[in-house]
Amino acid sequence: MILDRDPVCDEVDLMASAEELNRLADAVAEGEGLLSSTASNSDALTGVEVKRTPGPGVLIHLDSERQILVISGDVAGRAVLADNLRGMASAEDGGHLHIDYHPGHFYLAEGSVPLVVNSPHGGMPTR
Repeated sequence: MILDRDPVCDEVDLMASAEELNRLADAVAEGEGLLSSTASNSDALTGVEVKRTPGPGVLIHLDSERQILVISGDVAGRAVLADNLRGMASAEDGGHLHIDYHPGHFYLAEGSVPLVVNSPHGGMPTR
């Protein structure tokens, strides 16, 4: 897994194998876990920590001190995010998923950093 952070807009780009995405989805669904990543550059994060919290919704934020992406939230929000991650893991025709907060978002909490999850099967879909 590679987690690159854009220091200008704090967007995080996640590249992982299908197996790694499924492990992350499992941790998100369970509400606990710590997964490490491979550094690709000086702005890369060292991993993802998942925490179970009461919510509401899911907060995706950066722990700048530890250089780690933290995903925390309630059961319902984490279940949606886990399903989205599993969907990208199985998207055999490629693509990517933008997970961005906007007012009224149905499962992301305000303050969440934008996350781009890339399909392990390559670029844009052929559909």
